[in-house]
Amino acid sequence: MKRTFECILFVYFLCCACTNIKKQTAGVNEQVLKPAVVTDTVIEDSDDPAIWINKQDVSKSFILGTDKSNDNGGVYVFDLAGKINESLTVKGLKRINNVDVAYGLQLGGSKTDIAVATERGTNRIRVFSLPGMKLVDGGGIEVFKDEQERGPMGIALYTRPADGSIYAIVSRKSGPLQGYLQQYLLHDDGTGKVTGDLVRSFGTYSGKKEIESVAVDNELGFVYYSDEQTGIRKYFADPAKGNDEIAMFGSGQFKEDNEGISIYQLTDTTGYILVSDQSANRFNIYPREGNRHQLLASVAVSTNQSDGSDVTYVSLPGFEGGMFVAMSTDKTFQYYRWTDIALKAGLKVRK
Repeated sequence: MKRTFECILFVYFLCCACTNIKKQTAGVNEQVLKPAVVTDTVIEDSDDPAIWINKQDVSKSFILGTDKSNDNGGVYVFDLAGKINESLTVKGLKRINNVDVAYGLQLGGSKTDIAVATERGTNRIRVFSLPGMKLVDGGGIEVFKDEQERGPMGIALYTRPADGSIYAIVSRKSGPLQGYLQQYLLHDDGTGKVTGDLVRSFGTYSGKKEIESVAVDNELGFVYYSDEQTGIRKYFADPAKGNDEIAMFGSGQFKEDNEGISIYQLTDTTGYILVSDQSANRFNIYPREGNRHQLLASVAVSTNQSDGSDVTYVSLPGFEGGMFVAMSTDKTFQYYRWTDIALKAGLKVRK
């Protein structure tokens, strides 16, 4: 009996040891997903990408990527092979942080696609017409004016389906526990330049670190933002629907900071929310539908310390089923085939 008991104890402790080893080595031998394309390098500090789809010819679509240099920051334009288009790239800006795109702003009597970037060095947002990358903001739109804490960082553009109004939702380097973000209605100032009117301040902040990444789901009408080291917060994107928080998810599911957010549309109402687990070099994936947003999968990628990302379901040359783009701290942006992510994570591809 004594020997039997000793054997049982031995097996128990052996199992515990094996379990601990598995926990300690989880992910160590996991195959890291490699990108299809790595872009040319920016000068100093890559930070955030945005995908612009050329609706007349998708092969002429391109990727915007920011360089966060203090004195020679810029918005770079990369083709689908990752090469810099020097004729479209705009440099000489002051600490450009994040960038987003929107389609069909009424400007100068015609609908114009735009890219909007935060220029932290001047406390402004900058507006570019697409595809020509011409500045159309009359020198920039001041944000967080008369606030003690300004420094714009994250940006997402919301197009309201009801009337086509386009809003810029902007986060900042630091801010109050309530009203951390501000939302601006973008419109023609009457001279063919874009201006912005403040329509609301909103958004809870934990006070733990900062809020940078912001993403908007136009079709479902939600805005998401990363309250770093706390979770992802969800609000209505339409200011007319109020400032109450709808959901907060992802708490405890990140190694350190939860960062870049991007949304893949599987159908008009379903899909996936991808959030960077920055220090783990992974992306956590959640369902787009509903308000619980329970973790579906986590994918290890080759990007290092990724701050920002973007995704499209539109099939592009070499990227059937969509493209996912993420920044990496080696001054590049990495393009992934959505089909590769879907296969690895057990997700679906839009038909």
